[in-house]
Amino acid sequence: MASETSPVWFITGCSTGFGLELAQAVLARGWRAVVTARDKSKLADLVEGTKDRALALDLDVTVPAQVAAAVAAAEARFGRIDVLVNNAGYGYQATIEEGEEDEIRAMFDANVFGLFALTRAVLPGMRARHGGHVISLSSQAGFIGFPGSGYYAATKHAVEGWSDALAAEVKPLGIKVSCVAPGPFRTDWAGRSLRQTPTRLADYEATAGARMKKTAEVSGTQAGDPARAAQAMIRLAEEANPPRHLVLGAIAVNGVTAKLKERLAEIESWRELGVGTDFPQD
Repeated sequence: MASETSPVWFITGCSTGFGLELAQAVLARGWRAVVTARDKSKLADLVEGTKDRALALDLDVTVPAQVAAAVAAAEARFGRIDVLVNNAGYGYQATIEEGEEDEIRAMFDANVFGLFALTRAVLPGMRARHGGHVISLSSQAGFIGFPGSGYYAATKHAVEGWSDALAAEVKPLGIKVSCVAPGPFRTDWAGRSLRQTPTRLADYEATAGARMKKTAEVSGTQAGDPARAAQAMIRLAEEANPPRHLVLGAIAVNGVTAKLKERLAEIESWRELGVGTDFPQD
């Protein structure tokens, strides 16, 4: 039987990719895990032989009733949720001009509003226990808006800003908040979790069009190792003072670092104009 003192993880999007790798790593340590997917039958192999400490649930984070039911089932089974991992979501590529309203809203429902709803459902239990860790999968796109991925970047920027506010609110309550921002990893994200509206406008072929084509071409050859990413997330959850941001992969670390330095340099270069908009001081 699983130890009653082992941590309880609640991980969304466990049928493939980062969610699957992380769930496998958590269960391999003998810990308890609530693993979810829109179709829990896809999790049968994952929980085989670990049913005393694994609970597989159907969960579409965009359906409020399923969110409430999943959290209630997790707490009924294990008594608490120690680590929430908001991993479920997907990508959508299009130029800003050609983005389709239905596709944009559907992605925001999954990547943003579903993530918000699930976290709200888990927070009361963490707050009552004065402990817990909310880990949300962001992306290098949470810092960098690439051509062709503007709407996807907007979802990740939203999660980053929301996490800043959440961290400020719950830190005094003993709850930790982190975002994990991967770069390119070998998760078949492009083939499995990416939707596209190809550009039909020649003006965008050299920017968004070229990047959308490259995304599909490099799928399966990315530098990032999902298994190592899973171990990094476990290390993050074990830290007494975890970082607010954990950027994964050399491409993302270098790219995000360069972007933040560039942004800071630009703000400093326009400092005089910016601060000059205050009322004059006596």
